[in-house]
Amino acid sequence: MRIHPCGADDWDELAVLRAQLWPDSSVDEHRADIGADYDGSRAAAAFLARDAHGAAVGFSEATLRHDYVNGCDTSPVAFLEGLFVIPTHRKAGVARALGDAVEAWGRDMGCTELGSDALLSNATGQDVHAALGFEERERVVCYRKML
Repeated sequence: MRIHPCGADDWDELAVLRAQLWPDSSVDEHRADIGADYDGSRAAAAFLARDAHGAAVGFSEATLRHDYVNGCDTSPVAFLEGLFVIPTHRKAGVARALGDAVEAWGRDMGCTELGSDALLSNATGQDVHAALGFEERERVVCYRKML
């Protein structure tokens, strides 16, 4: 397995993987978002995991956040925006390697904290965070009132 930073040549594969993690958007919508996210206008990074045959089997994405990040004490904070590994490659160290790439990027950006989140209903995501060494800091319930 090989982890590498995504370049423009990888964006189509990244869009396909993103659509598996975030299926509310189409591959085309993800592709458009990737172009906007990684056009150099903001501090963001994406990494792809490739198997021995060169197939993309997972990704991680991170941004540099200067706003308040729940549970963190410093600013800026590297923030793990997404982490996904295709089912056939899970429990083989791919998520850890992708997480390590994000951690190294965050340190290179001068950060001392890596933030992330998972929905309360996403037990698998919470388990992965724990396995990667994240410490749960707080839980938030979000509300809305129509005006």
